[in-house]
Amino acid sequence: MIVHPNPDSVAFSIGPLSVHWYGLMYLLGFMSGLVLGRYRAARDMSDFSPNDVMDLLFYIAMGVIAGGRLGYVLFYQSGYYLEHPLEIIAIWQGGMSFHGGLIGVAVATLIYAARTGKGFLPACDFLVPLIPPGLFFGRLGNFINQELWGRVSDVPWAVLFQSAGPPARHPSQIYEALLEGLVLFVLLWWFSARKRPAGAVTGLFLLGYGVARFLVEFVRQPDAHLGLVALDWMTMGQLLSMPMILLGLYFMLRSRFN
Repeated sequence: MIVHPNPDSVAFSIGPLSVHWYGLMYLLGFMSGLVLGRYRAARDMSDFSPNDVMDLLFYIAMGVIAGGRLGYVLFYQSGYYLEHPLEIIAIWQGGMSFHGGLIGVAVATLIYAARTGKGFLPACDFLVPLIPPGLFFGRLGNFINQELWGRVSDVPWAVLFQSAGPPARHPSQIYEALLEGLVLFVLLWWFSARKRPAGAVTGLFLLGYGVARFLVEFVRQPDAHLGLVALDWMTMGQLLSMPMILLGLYFMLRSRFN
């Protein structure tokens, strides 16, 4: 068993400004996307220039924040926010949904493509290999903050989260960081290194993330206020990941036979 170190939620302070770990992880995720995007653009791997990357990521940042928050409100806490609508904008109090953020990113990319004349699917194909490092840092933030922990376990690497109390649990945040972050990044970076039909890279991302999230949910503690939402074993995360898996398969098959 490993005891969580329980660090302070503030990573560092500069005068009156306190930088929290989770905010720092968001910043690292954005910066990694910017660096990798400019690298890809500079290698002529797409129709994007290095300057286009900054514009695209600005749209994406807005999509992540708006979609992630609204997704959490709708998918996980609709009853509460229906009674407290003004708290919807209080993102500093926590509560973001990956699946909502993904919808927000799709809408933001659609707007960007319409405004710049770039195709929606080519823009998505350029974008999705840049996402896994952000997921990696985000899951590390979850681990540091002792949130979204796993189910009770006696595996040697089980972690005693002080916020959850005994017994020890699966470090599901680390599982997700490795699968959704590192493994998916390597897979997408390799796959996108060659010219692929429009939608193929996006399809692999949707399929890869959906499968990874679906599997990890078996050892991740279900949300206390939701529990298991279908078939006496399915969590909300698994329910929301199923459309991703199906859509990913559709895009990959579509790109193969077009």
